[in-house]
Amino acid sequence: MKDQTKMSSEARQRLIMDRLKETNRAITGSEFAKQTNVSRQVIVQDVSILKAKNEPIIATSQGYMLLNQNEVDVRRSVIVCNHTAEQTLEELQIIVDHGVTVKDVIVEHAVYGDITASIRVSNRAEVNQFVKKINDSKATYLSALTAGIHLHTLEADSNDKIEAACHDLDAAGLLIK
Repeated sequence: MKDQTKMSSEARQRLIMDRLKETNRAITGSEFAKQTNVSRQVIVQDVSILKAKNEPIIATSQGYMLLNQNEVDVRRSVIVCNHTAEQTLEELQIIVDHGVTVKDVIVEHAVYGDITASIRVSNRAEVNQFVKKINDSKATYLSALTAGIHLHTLEADSNDKIEAACHDLDAAGLLIK
């Protein structure tokens, strides 16, 4: 917005939903904040309200997206991996090079139970962006909580692609069978 008028919460939420419905790319909270002349934290609150209203919004490392509920032919598999933080790039590249999407990462925490974080990477550019964001923010991977052991939910249009990715992960010593 060019003027400094802030949008109402209801108007922002409508804008967020409209924008997410018209694109299949992730939109960052900062992008929404700029458009609506509010802080990113206000957008985070708006998205939380929308999720509470059962809107299928997911937060990924690239921004917000709508969960595609029309996925007809998506195969899913959960795999268990174990590796160092330095091997994360290799792991993710092996997976996406087979045409497989890494939906999330899951770790089992002693106190909190399962902790799941959306990743949503499908190609090398998204993998590189994800790893760069981790490095630039000096964040640690969730797998640091579990000495490198973690799960990924993989999605592809065929089981063969997931099996090929798993074969190469196993050959690289990154997969736990």
